[in-house]
Amino acid sequence: MSPKDTCFIGVDVGTGSARAGVFDANGKLLGSAAHAIAMNRPKPDFVEQDSENIWQSVCQSVRDALKKSAVAPEKIGAIGFDATCSLVIRDQDNRPMGVTPGGADNWDVIVWMDHRAVREAEECTATGSEVLKFIGGTMSPEMEMPKLMWLKRHNKPAWDKMGAAYDLADFLSFRATGSNARSCCTVTCKWTYLAHQDTPWDRDFLSVIGMEDLNDKINMHESALAVGDLIGTLDAQGAADLGLTTDCVVGAGLIDAHAGALGTLGEYLDGNLDQHFAMIAGTSTCHMALSKEPRFIKGIWGPYFGAIAPGLWLNEGGQSATGALLDHVVAMHPFSHGMGREAHKLAGEKLLPLMADNTDLSPRLHVLPDFHGNRSPLADPEALGVISGLTLDQSEESFLMLYWATACAIAYGTRHIIDALNDTGYDITHIHLSGGHTASKVLVKLYADVTGCHVVMSDCEEPVLLGSAMLAAAALDRDGGLAHAARQMAGKETLHAPDENAKADHDRRYAIFHQMHAHRQALDAMSKSGAGHA
Repeated sequence: MSPKDTCFIGVDVGTGSARAGVFDANGKLLGSAAHAIAMNRPKPDFVEQDSENIWQSVCQSVRDALKKSAVAPEKIGAIGFDATCSLVIRDQDNRPMGVTPGGADNWDVIVWMDHRAVREAEECTATGSEVLKFIGGTMSPEMEMPKLMWLKRHNKPAWDKMGAAYDLADFLSFRATGSNARSCCTVTCKWTYLAHQDTPWDRDFLSVIGMEDLNDKINMHESALAVGDLIGTLDAQGAADLGLTTDCVVGAGLIDAHAGALGTLGEYLDGNLDQHFAMIAGTSTCHMALSKEPRFIKGIWGPYFGAIAPGLWLNEGGQSATGALLDHVVAMHPFSHGMGREAHKLAGEKLLPLMADNTDLSPRLHVLPDFHGNRSPLADPEALGVISGLTLDQSEESFLMLYWATACAIAYGTRHIIDALNDTGYDITHIHLSGGHTASKVLVKLYADVTGCHVVMSDCEEPVLLGSAMLAAAALDRDGGLAHAARQMAGKETLHAPDENAKADHDRRYAIFHQMHAHRQALDAMSKSGAGHA
């Protein structure tokens, strides 16, 4: 099989579904498919999934995408996996093991957005350890170390039986190949692995938090592989499950948002990265900026070495609820009851022409979007959302104004993160957008108008899948590596320029956004000082 005839598969496991795409050597999408994955919420702030259900959905998606593409299995040269940064727990026989006391064993995944380990995260932050410098100064409950601490404390029988723990992307490559190899992306971003150091695990930190036995419990004793490094070929079971051949190779994978960053920034890996910023926006939003030197930014995760591409440093911001916040606003407003996804469609159709005529649709209605905490740049998982300016109105207009003000708040949160990046050496002028928000003309316009940046969208309709296909191609190209594969497969781009006429109104609303943060913090301080008093 000649290189030009070789095709690649990218697999993306998001919060609600597993997706697969078949790409040719130039990055053209030939076929894609998706299957839902199950979710379990046994308690408030507990969110779980089933690793076997995820694997089954992955395999069905790959088979369906392959059928749609009309590409023969033997033409698939490599496959790459990306997934949410969820934690998979297995017993000593590599069987699923439930993560919540009293729960069924099939619920063996603590999902990325699970916040059961808030106290453990606070304890990690209180250590003042050197590792905190590389996660923006504050440990998040969405990272794996606090979740593992929680498991050891609150589900000791499971901890004692545990034989391995994986970030979800690494679990998928394990199921495909049988290899226990881990990706530099996952362990650097979520496990306090310092990839830039000869001794990447900070033993003092692990000792202080009671995790001296980490490497034995998670079954990781080797160094992590660079993104796109060759893990191996599909084993017989993996090939049979996926409908591929044992000649197909697997590359070291990525967290899902990081795959989106690679898919949209891939052609810039060798260029001036300071002006380019990847934003992967769906249920939540991740913000990725790459540089050739480390930059330490309070409230921004990183700098992570090699987390998206070898030799480059990553700074990562994020908003824990964006698409999920708009879903919540739809669900809570009486006008939209029973409309489901149609409410988003209605909002887009009604708001876009109004936005063309008026850059401030509701001057007294303002929202703080931190309904699931503030990941960046405040790094406050207990921050709360605020809506200021409500009336008793339950009409369509009331719904549209609240939807618009919430969408503005999401965009102001992105501007807040960009400001933090630009204060520390970046000069962001282009937002490379991927994920579900690309389908919303309202959000695309607001991102441009609010930040003053050009919003860039790849002509590839599935840039996250493309990123995973790029790392797959890299695993087959040992000489060219990831940078060559990414340039070869990068798609054309479409730019959306900001409306300069909107600047003054959004600057004013953004100033109010900051004032609301200050007011909320003051109210929180007053509430805490009064706690316990009659």
